[in-house]
Amino acid sequence: MALTREQALEYFHSDDLIGLGMEADALRRRLHPEGVVTYIVDRNINYTNFCTEYCTFCAFYRPLKGPRASEGYILDIETIYDKIAETLEMGGTGVLMQGGLHPDLKIDYFETMLRGIKQRFPQIWLHCFSASEILAIAEYSGISVRDTIARLRDAGLASIPGGGAEILDDEVRHRIARLKCSTADWLLVHRTAHQLGMRTTATMMFGVGETFEHRINHFEEVRRLQEETGGFTAFIPWSFQPTNTALGGNGWDEATSVEYLKVLAIARLYLDNVENVQSSWVTQGLKVLQMGLHFGGNDVGSVMLEENVVKAAGTANRTTEEELRRLIRDAGFKPVQRDTLYRTMFLN
Repeated sequence: MALTREQALEYFHSDDLIGLGMEADALRRRLHPEGVVTYIVDRNINYTNFCTEYCTFCAFYRPLKGPRASEGYILDIETIYDKIAETLEMGGTGVLMQGGLHPDLKIDYFETMLRGIKQRFPQIWLHCFSASEILAIAEYSGISVRDTIARLRDAGLASIPGGGAEILDDEVRHRIARLKCSTADWLLVHRTAHQLGMRTTATMMFGVGETFEHRINHFEEVRRLQEETGGFTAFIPWSFQPTNTALGGNGWDEATSVEYLKVLAIARLYLDNVENVQSSWVTQGLKVLQMGLHFGGNDVGSVMLEENVVKAAGTANRTTEEELRRLIRDAGFKPVQRDTLYRTMFLN
């Protein structure tokens, strides 16, 4: 039985962190009774850092004009090929490709890129383009969101990441990313992708000054769309990293580990119709990752051979496949490599 809004709010106000963790862990055991914790080996490729949205929480983007425009880049296709080749050599199975919004990069650019990658590396899984990117590609190309996703799919796009969700509440979105897509727009992209037969993930970036009610609104939007389509493979929450961002400013109180574990556990209980919930190490570190496996998490995400966006915000946690597997075992679980759709690959 899924949580009600009232129960979720009660949990957010509760000091009984261990009791909450035990409830989330019990649901995790019901959904994943085999005691397995999964991970993936892949790479984040950020094809450009130019962006027109100027989100106050982002330290990665560079404007198209002005003094910092000289720090912007668009990767050439050979560089992208080299990164994918290296990923495959290191046992990777996919790439998560995302970038800023650039008005010169229209649908033809992305179709050419995807087709070129699939022609050269037919085995690589392409998990690419946040809702914001897809909406921008549609707008810059003068075509519908449905046509945009269908054309990207036909060119080689396999699934869509949940980036750009932040908090799915327009009051919060307007404050932290005034130019970014609305809640309804984010949901439209994912609903359309699901209707076109593609799977996607749902994410949440919390700790940007939102209320508990805002967080519950976010959970509710994801739960409703999952009830409608069943297209989400996983839910992935992480905490805002304030360093080097306009929103962070001076003295911003970063979300604590306790707060992260509470969000993770409540997400697991509220989203009982989403099979997988990821315990993240990128923002919280490896010790909290282990704890998260007892607060509802059944996946630890990616070994991540490359990551640039969170690093730009001053967080540089790193790990290896060997270390992740050891951490999973030490937490009392069996580590199993998976692919982007959470299909297990190696039962070792």
